[in-house]
Amino acid sequence: MSAPLDVRELRKQFSIGRPAVDGVSFHVAAGEIVVLLGPSGCGKTTTLRCVAGLEHPTTGRISIGTRLVSAPEDGVQVPPRLRDIGMVFQSYAVWPHMTVWQNVAYPLRHRGVARAEVDRRVAEVLELVGLSEFAQRSVVALSGGQMQRVALARSLVYGPQLLLLDEPLSNLDAQLRLRLRDDLRRIIKQTGVTAVYVTHDQAEAVVLGDRIGVMRDGKLLQMAAPDEIYNRPADLFVASFTGASNLLAGRVLERNGEFGTIEAGGQHVTALMPADIKSGAAVKIAVRPENIRLGEHGASGPKNRFTARVSAQRYQGTQTIYELAMLGTRLEALELGTSVRHAVGSDVDVVLPPALCWAYSADEKVALE
Repeated sequence: MSAPLDVRELRKQFSIGRPAVDGVSFHVAAGEIVVLLGPSGCGKTTTLRCVAGLEHPTTGRISIGTRLVSAPEDGVQVPPRLRDIGMVFQSYAVWPHMTVWQNVAYPLRHRGVARAEVDRRVAEVLELVGLSEFAQRSVVALSGGQMQRVALARSLVYGPQLLLLDEPLSNLDAQLRLRLRDDLRRIIKQTGVTAVYVTHDQAEAVVLGDRIGVMRDGKLLQMAAPDEIYNRPADLFVASFTGASNLLAGRVLERNGEFGTIEAGGQHVTALMPADIKSGAAVKIAVRPENIRLGEHGASGPKNRFTARVSAQRYQGTQTIYELAMLGTRLEALELGTSVRHAVGSDVDVVLPPALCWAYSADEKVALE
């Protein structure tokens, strides 16, 4: 039976310096998949380990269903084995001396479940993860992807309230990672279990998550549905970490509701702006390469239409990346298709859709600084 997860003002301080997790709060509804996304060292795995009970928080409260499992200030710290959770790690963590069936059955046998029920549940979960025909095979004879499916089956077989996954695909090669990534969401949704998934891979986050929480330096910057993360990033870090690699420096001339008119490279650019940015403020405008529209004549209205010079191109088979000289800088634009449409040295009409241009304070740091 799945249960909601509630995390309130979670803080974990290991030693001196900034906390590994700093005031993180979020709620996961029963049956929802939430992905914690961020670079190495952002606190996402420590957050997951605190939920699992493998780390003891410094302060904060964690509840699974109606049960408070961690509240250090009240002396509450329920051990991991009593939290009714399943956990899948980066390493496969399977028992090499056992068969697939024995690995998956172990949690049930440890709980004293009757043999007939063990057989039924193991058969059911092996069917779910696509390993029925491998039930009697030694796990050391399996591929990495198959071993991770065994680990997933073992974590699901006893019907936990909450499933925690710590970068489970990171040790797989690229092809296996894609295959299992696409299956994981189906498997988790089919069981109905509540899940929290940790990754640094944006594609995994988008494919798997009902919502994505982006973390940096121990803080949760934004938690929202994938399309909102990609189309309305909360700050410059979220925008740049999720692929808005083009940055335009400018200054706000005026506001008009959510939008602002910004002088950049001697031209006027219209962009969405947070409410706290005022006229006269120095800003950075973030734009995704795939949101820049090339060769559009008379489309999308008069705003943010410019002429650019193609200074370089990188043909990649199914897409071409163009380097454009415009607005006093160079921007990258990505265009899908198997043909190169614009030659180096040519001029091209460019549209920057105002709703897909985001202006943030120039004082904000980007992902790789």
